[in-house]
Amino acid sequence: MRFLIDADLPRATAELLERYGHEPIDVRDIGMGSAKDPEIASYARSQGLALVSGDGGFGHMQHYPPSDYHGLVVLRAPRNATASLILRILESFLQEDALVAQLRGKLAIVEPGRIRLRS
Repeated sequence: MRFLIDADLPRATAELLERYGHEPIDVRDIGMGSAKDPEIASYARSQGLALVSGDGGFGHMQHYPPSDYHGLVVLRAPRNATASLILRILESFLQEDALVAQLRGKLAIVEPGRIRLRS
């Protein structure tokens, strides 16, 4: 699967996605590091990329209907979370092959100890 990584996530997110066989594209590497959420979402949609972000705004289904995307993954970490914790939260999702396989057209909300998949 191809993922667009939002700028609020650690740079090591790309390496983690690659370890699980996915193709990562970081917004900071394509000149979109300071882009607004609608621009990032539009790019992900037009390029057929699943979006992974720590920005809870992407979890608002009225603004970002999951059916319009190749998948939305919103990581919910504690406010003072380290990069290591954020990566562990994402990895908990990536380890669930069945959930990752169902991601297209869905929103995954991933937090410590819990994953919710919404349509």
